[in-house]
Amino acid sequence: QIQRALRSLTVPLERLHLMKGHMIQDMCRGLSHETHTQAKVRMLPTYICSTPNGTEKGNFLVVELCQSLVRTLLVTLYGDGNLSPQMVYKIFDMPEGIRQGEGEALFDFIAQCVSQFLAETTNPNNGSSEECLPLGFVFPFTCRQTQLDKAELISWSKGFSCSGVVGKDVVQLLQAAINKQDMGGNGGGSRWLSPWRGWKSSHSNGQHSRVQVVALMNDTVGTMMTCSTEGRPCEVAVVADKGSNCCFMAEAYLVETAEETSGRMCVNTEWGCFGDDGTLNDIITPYDQCVDEESSNPGEKRFEKLVGSLYLGEIVRHALIGLTTEKALFTETNASILKEKGVFTTQHVLDIINNEDGTTEVKRVLHLLGMQPSERDCGRVQQICRAVVGRAATLHATGLAAILSYMCQTREMEQLLVNVGVEGELYQGFKRFEEILQSVSRLLSPECMATFLPSRDGSGRGAAMVTAVALRMAAQRREVDEVLAPLRLTRADLEQVQQLMRQEMERGLAKSTHATASVRMLPTFVCHTPDGTERGDFLALDLGGTNFRVLLVHVAEEGISMASEIYVIPPAIMQGTGEALFDHIMDCIMDFQRKQNMMLQTLPLGFTFSFPCQQVGLDKALLLTWTKGFSASGCVGQDVVHLLREAAQRKGNSGLQVVALVNDTVGTMMACGYDDPKCEIGLIVGTGTNACYMEEMRNVGTVEGELGRMCINMEWGAFGDNGCLDRILTHFDKVVDESTINPGKQRFEKLVSGMYLGEIVRQILMVMTEKQLLFQGRSCTKLQTRNIFQTKFLSTIELNGLALRQIRAILQELELDASFEDSVLMRQVCQAVSLRAAQLCGAGLAAVVENMQEKRGLTHLTVTVGVDGTLYKLHPCFSKNLQNTLKELAPNCNVSFLLSEDGSGKGAALVAAVACRAA
Repeated sequence: QIQRALRSLTVPLERLHLMKGHMIQDMCRGLSHETHTQAKVRMLPTYICSTPNGTEKGNFLVVELCQSLVRTLLVTLYGDGNLSPQMVYKIFDMPEGIRQGEGEALFDFIAQCVSQFLAETTNPNNGSSEECLPLGFVFPFTCRQTQLDKAELISWSKGFSCSGVVGKDVVQLLQAAINKQDMGGNGGGSRWLSPWRGWKSSHSNGQHSRVQVVALMNDTVGTMMTCSTEGRPCEVAVVADKGSNCCFMAEAYLVETAEETSGRMCVNTEWGCFGDDGTLNDIITPYDQCVDEESSNPGEKRFEKLVGSLYLGEIVRHALIGLTTEKALFTETNASILKEKGVFTTQHVLDIINNEDGTTEVKRVLHLLGMQPSERDCGRVQQICRAVVGRAATLHATGLAAILSYMCQTREMEQLLVNVGVEGELYQGFKRFEEILQSVSRLLSPECMATFLPSRDGSGRGAAMVTAVALRMAAQRREVDEVLAPLRLTRADLEQVQQLMRQEMERGLAKSTHATASVRMLPTFVCHTPDGTERGDFLALDLGGTNFRVLLVHVAEEGISMASEIYVIPPAIMQGTGEALFDHIMDCIMDFQRKQNMMLQTLPLGFTFSFPCQQVGLDKALLLTWTKGFSASGCVGQDVVHLLREAAQRKGNSGLQVVALVNDTVGTMMACGYDDPKCEIGLIVGTGTNACYMEEMRNVGTVEGELGRMCINMEWGAFGDNGCLDRILTHFDKVVDESTINPGKQRFEKLVSGMYLGEIVRQILMVMTEKQLLFQGRSCTKLQTRNIFQTKFLSTIELNGLALRQIRAILQELELDASFEDSVLMRQVCQAVSLRAAQLCGAGLAAVVENMQEKRGLTHLTVTVGVDGTLYKLHPCFSKNLQNTLKELAPNCNVSFLLSEDGSGKGAALVAAVACRAA
């Protein structure tokens, strides 16, 4: 019988692996918005998103509600890495019956403790009572937290059952009780002052109370934060006490029940309820069953009842009763005392298993109970005690292994190194607890290496840390918001940008104002979009940046096929003479013709030339200005097609038949128009930005003719060059503009396009570092380097669900030593810059579609936009933010977006094809 009892209290390794897997599954259910309510492991968000960084300083009050007492602490932090906090504390015993009385009485008692503690520990002759002393409240019960200082009690446990509290915000209840105590008067004194002047929580009702509840947490979270003050971050805590629980820092985007998606958030697992769905039934013994049936909540908290010190003495008692009934124990002594609930305590059990001196301690305990055990009885009782406590430690380790493996998986790490704070009666009272915790968790999660940190000062110091970090983060958020505020555009700002764009479009179209308009509205002489009947072979050239492409495009009934070659244009040629540039272009074309074996062929050629031009015919265009780093001399004001033909002559190439010159935006519209006849707008958002659209000929004042439509190349990158956007330009925009090769030009492009966004971010990061909001104020030499922060980093950093570890890796690549908090802040900066760019682009597009709708006399416009550009295509949020803005600003336009596949290559060929068809 003894062996059978011991076997039933031993869980095999395979079963522990299975249990670990079940717990991870239930954790995922608890984090999911859809399945959260069905999960037994509740995974409650705590809204604690940062651990201490050592700079916290000030005075913090803590109230800790314990099993039968209230502990008050006053903690002073000096910003010295939190190595030597000053602490004063006092313990108050709870009056009889208060745990089962009215909730109001409980909170009034806690407030009285705070008042008395402050009266005894503070100096009434020093300081002003108008300052606010922040308080952290350790409340060790299951709550639904929606803010750091807002938490509704879900259920009482541990013998508490005060009325009128379940479903209420316990922070509000405590604040109301504190306010009643009138701690703001001079009587209480005010030596302990908060360094955050005028700080108020969301619970302040306008009256100033000297004590303000800033944060609520449970004892597990308090333990984690206490252990984070030892000079090394702690990201997991296990409490092995009367109850049992664990918390850990989860990737915030996985916590679907909270709105926070950046960084990490501490999740309170509430794993005590694991197994309430029957998952643990096969390891529950008859002794556990008896303990559960006698509890105040049968069928609930099944895991906690196997591991919590509140229950271990009772499990042993029922095991001893069962074995006595089977005559395997106490055959020579009266054991009826064991039928009394609570007579065999967990302390008895711990005393028995910790004593190395044989069975002496067993005898002492049983003698105290009036029993006369035999030597054999003592040995067997000791075995049962060891089995029950050993199982509790093993199950704790299994739960911890589930947490560690989950952290390792979700952080996409091969190995996890982590500090685990540990606290509680079982941890402190059982000498082998840590050894079992270490060995079993390592066995079940070999990819994780945990270092265990014993909690000092319980969870009280941790509560002070939570409060201090909360205030540090709140102060930081205010400063960050101040820095980013100029980048945040209101609906009114966007409507004004839309209106200004409409005005500049009108000025660009009108003959009288065209020359002075910042949006040039250049006629392209492209009067038709593809209709699907185009056929033949065409050459296409694409020049729009550091790469130059030559393409052979075959247009047939079954579709379009292409062959192409990419050639690099060296910076020396980009910024040399025009003759050298066009000679280089001709060399590339002839190399391609040789490779394609077509030196003797003459094919119609479409030339995508992505620079501002004044088009005077489909195959004649005068370069207005260089952009994108080009500055080749002798080109501005010249006909680009003529320059190309001259280079062909110099190179002895007579087979060049240039039919059309277009820019990449028109090419994009034409390429998408081949797939969707409703495509009448082209949009580029990449290194640069531009738009084109089909305008009614009667509105184009710069070209003769009234009938039909013509594609207008807006050249909207220069929108704002006349100062109309100055109101929304920030200090960062001005600094970036001044460092470009064309200060004061292309103002809209410098707010929107990929070439500049990374540089805007870099400028913001430098200001934040100066203000000590980033990198703890340490100056970063690499950050001083222009263009070091590329726009592609914005796209990567903003990827939803990208682990902070990966963001840190990007920053380390830039030699920036970033903490996790820095990574969260970096993401925030990138989001602000890219959101503004997308909104401005959306406002510009809203002006275009509303213009088309009104000019065509339609109540509702349905149109497709052909889009190209790396920023639009690769940035995770840009397209969505642009489309949302467009929808808001142009509600009567139904706009679809079609991604262009090689707009500048295929599009140029299609312009040539449409021109040949029309001819």
